Amino acid sequence: MRRVHRTFFERFRYAAIYYCKSCDSEEYVPRIFQYRLGPYARCPHCGTYRLSKLKAPDKVDAMQTGFLNFMERMTGGRLFHCRYCRVQFYDRRSRASDGAEEPAAEHPAEADPHENDA
Repeated sequence: MRRVHRTFFERFRYAAIYYCKSCDSEEYVPRIFQYRLGPYARCPHCGTYRLSKLKAPDKVDAMQTGFLNFMERMTGGRLFHCRYCRVQFYDRRSRASDGAEEPAAEHPAEADPHENDA
């Protein structure tokens, strides 16, 4: 992976852009403020979706500070805990894993009729 130059507008959106010569693809590293945007809750430090819900603040792990966390708490956000950073924060969105527990299809896929023709 090799870091590439960003355009003027890409500097506001991405912290870095990397290019891989072997697979000819680019990987974008988003800015931290973008973790607060999107359909699912993300850790404000590392950006992971693997979060756990807490019923009450934990006295051991640190609480995320700042204006955005305060506003999330005041607007009815739920308390989440990052498994990797060990930080607690409030967010009004649901976890990504909450929607993944639903079945992908209601009906099982039908078997291929030509499967047993050997």
